[in-house]
Amino acid sequence: MTQPPNPEKPRGRRSRGIAPKTANEAAKLTAQSRGGASTKATSRPSVLRNIVAVALIFVVAFLVNITLFSQLFHSVEQTRLRTLFRDQLTQAIAPTAEVDFNKTVLPQGAPIGVIKIPKLGINEVISEGTDSQTMRSGPGHRRDTVLPGQEGLSIIMGRASAYGGPFGGLQSLPTGTKFKIITGQGVQVFKSLGIRNAGDISLAPVNPGESRLILLTARGGAYTPVGVTRLDAVLISPVQPRGVRVTTTNSVPREDREFGFDLRYAWALVLTLQFLILAEILMLWSLTRFGKRSTYLVFTPTLLLATILVLDQITRLLPNLL
Repeated sequence: MTQPPNPEKPRGRRSRGIAPKTANEAAKLTAQSRGGASTKATSRPSVLRNIVAVALIFVVAFLVNITLFSQLFHSVEQTRLRTLFRDQLTQAIAPTAEVDFNKTVLPQGAPIGVIKIPKLGINEVISEGTDSQTMRSGPGHRRDTVLPGQEGLSIIMGRASAYGGPFGGLQSLPTGTKFKIITGQGVQVFKSLGIRNAGDISLAPVNPGESRLILLTARGGAYTPVGVTRLDAVLISPVQPRGVRVTTTNSVPREDREFGFDLRYAWALVLTLQFLILAEILMLWSLTRFGKRSTYLVFTPTLLLATILVLDQITRLLPNLL
């Protein structure tokens, strides 16, 4: 009869595959198992660090865009508008109403004049329209008011900080200061009547045959507005005849009023944010799959493009006086 196997003896080659030969091999296996566990434990903090880093980069990029690149954009747009308006003056076709010489309503952003206030260093082309998109190029003229120098009331709005902040120093202009606005009807000379904030007594209504001007901007610290400030001025040169006005006060859209938000491009912001989030998710996956070098090489330009698109859409939603 065959003897039953001794349970204390190893089972040959099969037992070798299960148990380690020596104590050193057991220690190595234990260390490897611990290393795998620690890798899994540290992977989560690594992902969180990457998410925080991407968020910080986005915030920094937004601040750089609004404080630096917005100024560059404003400068380029002013050069373009100045050339266009100069050509219109040369050809005697500069607008003197809300319609051009072809009786077509002026589009948003069309140049209608140049305001010069030497004491504040202001030399800006004024565009038709006061929505956030138009006022990225410079001061805007509210459509429901007459052009500067014409009989009646004219309102010009300008940003206080972003995109050149052309009206940022408006509150420091002394009462009685004279300044000029060049329009298609010539040089209009105004005299400052003083600054007016919320709660101050309003001026009397404009008299027949009188031309009044209000320069309007945000009040408060840089990029932290707390209200609206107005500079009143009166024309001291000959009053010009009124031009045709198509827009009325009741028909002025909300985005063209003080601190107006332009929500017409909100859908574009949603799409660009989805593109940015998808790119970030793919980048985080690529970091664990292919490593840093390959991931950064592929995803850096993609994330840069997505960030630029998102920031551009966000600036469209900022208040028009910021």
